[in-house]
Amino acid sequence: MNLYFSCSLTGGRQDQPVYAAMVDHLQSLGHRVLTAHLASEAVMAADGGLAPEAVFERDTAWLRDCDALIAEVSTPSHGVGFEIAYALGRGKPVLCLAREGVRVSKMITGIRQPGFAFATYATQEEALARMDDFLTAP
Repeated sequence: MNLYFSCSLTGGRQDQPVYAAMVDHLQSLGHRVLTAHLASEAVMAADGGLAPEAVFERDTAWLRDCDALIAEVSTPSHGVGFEIAYALGRGKPVLCLAREGVRVSKMITGIRQPGFAFATYATQEEALARMDDFLTAP
């Protein structure tokens, strides 16, 4: 499955180790993660030289080509919110994951559109299990 992984870049990178574990797990299951580079410690340096228009065109192309979007939403991000809305607008299944106890925008937690799921996790292992459940749901 082609997956779009979404996470905070400019809003904060404190969850980067969790992002990396999530992407590694998805790839170990044989999924193609179009945005695997977002989980890297060096993503800011790698994407830093790209023009905003180039990032927009590249990322929206990936969103159109993906089978589903998985977003880690513990750290607020304009880009992640946009990506979620873009994917939902195209009928893509979307899973949003957040650490337990973190306040997440009601614009995310209030979504009741078919194909959308929101879940919290206490441990990295729980986050991986939530992704597995989402990807194997009918």
